[in-house]
Amino acid sequence: MRILTIILMLCMSAGGAMAAEYKSAVFAGGCFWCLEGPFDALPGVIKTESGYTGGSIQNPTYEQVSSGTSGHVEAMRVVYDPGKITYDELLAVFWRNIDPTDDGGQFCDRGPQYRSAVFVADAQEEAAALREKSRLEKSMSMKIATEILPLKEFYVAEEYHQDYYQKNPLRYHYYRSACGRDRRLKQIWGAEAGH
Repeated sequence: MRILTIILMLCMSAGGAMAAEYKSAVFAGGCFWCLEGPFDALPGVIKTESGYTGGSIQNPTYEQVSSGTSGHVEAMRVVYDPGKITYDELLAVFWRNIDPTDDGGQFCDRGPQYRSAVFVADAQEEAAALREKSRLEKSMSMKIATEILPLKEFYVAEEYHQDYYQKNPLRYHYYRSACGRDRRLKQIWGAEAGH
């Protein structure tokens, strides 16, 4: 223990920085494939993971979630360095990649498993999400259906869902286009769509 303390003190006195303490944020915005790219592109985002949350079934499968009866939604966990990007900045990207007015799913994906939500881990995240939701309702004169919910257990989705937009770019772009996601985002957000 004493040796570890000495090493830490030497690192600090030599100007060495300790590893950053990363945080995570969880968002649901329809098909999880479509949220990976926008978050992966942000400086300060360490990684994204497609998964499931919100329901009570432990270790749900894609088949269980896509049935719409599990209580879970497709979601994205964003691991980030709060020294490089803030939770509020992540929220701004989230909102501009969803249709917050749709209470029946997102784009061509229908059902409760595709609804939009911000899953908050603490009072600070909840306050930030509610503040931004209220601001958007006022500034855009729209009723926002996106839920603000307490974070439950997050289950990482099957490996073939991870980084789908990179592993299967042709299928991903066809799906995204056929689903009308980008057209609808542009209608809602204009030049800010997807940013």
